[in-house]
Amino acid sequence: MITIRPIAQQEVPVARRVILTVAHKIYGWKRDLEEMIHIFETNGEFADMDHIEEYYSRNNGIFLVVLDDDTIIGSGAIRRFDAETAELKRLWLLEDYHGKGIGYQVTSQLFEFSRRRGYKRIILQTSPEQVRAIGFYKRLGFHEIDCYNGKTTEISMEMFITT
Repeated sequence: MITIRPIAQQEVPVARRVILTVAHKIYGWKRDLEEMIHIFETNGEFADMDHIEEYYSRNNGIFLVVLDDDTIIGSGAIRRFDAETAELKRLWLLEDYHGKGIGYQVTSQLFEFSRRRGYKRIILQTSPEQVRAIGFYKRLGFHEIDCYNGKTTEISMEMFITT
């Protein structure tokens, strides 16, 4: 049974592994998964996940995990960008679960959370290699915008939400 709920701090290592498992396949990294996990952890790429309370809960946001029974299979998060804008982060789902409506369930919960918090728009950053994700975001109503965080090799998108 699929369940979507807020992440518990002790689940962070498993959620990171899920994220990097999916990314490893998308990006075709030469190094094995264990090496990439070590590199990302060493470089601080998961600082937001190491401090979920600070980056999400206390920042007018939420970090969700997706479980199939007791196994973490995905994640998704929202955090405050500014008073009217939320940023969609860490939306990942193991490939075996694609095409089953789970991504829509996660984003629906995140969008509802955003509406309740009074956000008017949601932004996100993704990479050109994530073709499937970009298509998903466009189906949700996102469109491309100018880069908002200095990562000009990535794609920025936004979507306005209604209350």
